[in-house]
Amino acid sequence: MHTPTNRFKAAMAQGQAQIGLWLALADAYTAEIVAGTGYDWLLVDGEHAPNDVRSILHQLQAIASATAALPPGATPPHAIARVPVGDTALIKQYLDIGAQTLLVPMVDTAEQAQALVRATRYAPEGVRGMGSALARSSRWQAYPQYVHEANAQVCLLVQAETVEAMRNLDAIAATPGVDGVFIGPADLSASMGHRGDPGHPDVQAAIHEGIARILRAGKAPGILATSEAQAREWLAAGVLFVAVGVDTMLLASAAADLAARFRDTGGATTRPLGY
Repeated sequence: MHTPTNRFKAAMAQGQAQIGLWLALADAYTAEIVAGTGYDWLLVDGEHAPNDVRSILHQLQAIASATAALPPGATPPHAIARVPVGDTALIKQYLDIGAQTLLVPMVDTAEQAQALVRATRYAPEGVRGMGSALARSSRWQAYPQYVHEANAQVCLLVQAETVEAMRNLDAIAATPGVDGVFIGPADLSASMGHRGDPGHPDVQAAIHEGIARILRAGKAPGILATSEAQAREWLAAGVLFVAVGVDTMLLASAAADLAARFRDTGGATTRPLGY
């Protein structure tokens, strides 16, 4: 058996925009549910969601299991994992539990990006530890050529979300081994002095410019949008991977909408039991 091809990485290399959903509920059951709803990719968040390596593993397994129930011809979603920090040891663990694509937050320089590339590659290209016999990523060596094929299938996405990162964006995007650059609107707006206002014209202009610069470097731009209009704007600008929603926000919004439909705007009424 061959190491699975990273379909997400291949699609972006061909210029095909990928639509995703952010998973922050930190629960394998909900991950399995949304895995059958038609997204190209699902991001399991290890930075701001209450996840650890084991809970990330459970969600990767849940997403993989859900693909068996998809109708014929349907493409299963690609699982992406976001590490809480670009730590070499943690990256090794995320890769070993089977994440082929990683998103790493707060990458401000090309030197940081280069170190992350090395963390995701086996030697001599990098420093990833040789533990494939213990790893789900190799199916415990059921993929006999895994250590020779894995480097080519890893997809590294780095986050540019500060003024410093935007200053160094050309060099970050040009780093060999970096497949895409994700612009984080919330943190970028805070770094630019507009905390809580990612819609500020200066922030929006910086994002548009950043997308163009990433594309010029031949890499895939990415972003998270929380409205359909916003998502379509970024897609039109050339973004190749966009998260169009977050599971926590979808649950809160749907629950609030349902409650509102049954709430008596004129005040609550009661009826005696049995009548």
